[in-house]
Amino acid sequence: MKYHKIPDEAVRRLPIYLRGLLSFSEQGRKNISSHNLADFLGINHWQIRKDFSYFGSFGTPGTGYNIEKLIRQIRKILKLNVTSKVSLVGVGNLGSAILAYPGFRIYAYEIAAAFDTNAKKIGRKIKNITVEDVSNLHTLKKRKINLAIIAVPQDAAQRTADALVKADVKGILNFSPCCIVVPKKVKVMNIDICTDLACLAYYIPAS
Repeated sequence: MKYHKIPDEAVRRLPIYLRGLLSFSEQGRKNISSHNLADFLGINHWQIRKDFSYFGSFGTPGTGYNIEKLIRQIRKILKLNVTSKVSLVGVGNLGSAILAYPGFRIYAYEIAAAFDTNAKKIGRKIKNITVEDVSNLHTLKKRKINLAIIAVPQDAAQRTADALVKADVKGILNFSPCCIVVPKKVKVMNIDICTDLACLAYYIPAS
């Protein structure tokens, strides 16, 4: 099933719902209402129902949502019902932390390849992943890895993105503090911790 004209914000909240549902599932819960899920996640219950309505009818009046069924449905929508392989470009402090992060397994993602330009890092093993020379990015297509994380300095970000596009990568999570330009067929999501932190300070009362 394909979904059209669904707000990006609704899609971004689905993994949050999934994480909450998995937590309730681990507690042995079978069903949950939108109010209970909303209280746990700190999201309005009407927002949850509205987001789910974009993808179909999931709940049952009087009993709420069957947790295991809803987990399966969200995984299917997000294409998390099969493990997806991801490549990482840039194995500095940030990249090494990303490699060590265990949370990807919750969403069925596996970092299957890591690349760097630093000769001292190439050939090293980090979490069972051998760091490769960035010149090997072209092998991603043959290895059927079409998702990538960019964690390189700003001046190398566009060059890295260009190489990933040539390797037939379809989705990029960009941690570099700059805008990268890619063809429309490639989806880019940017994460900039510094700008988010800068915005956070605005909401803090002056002492």
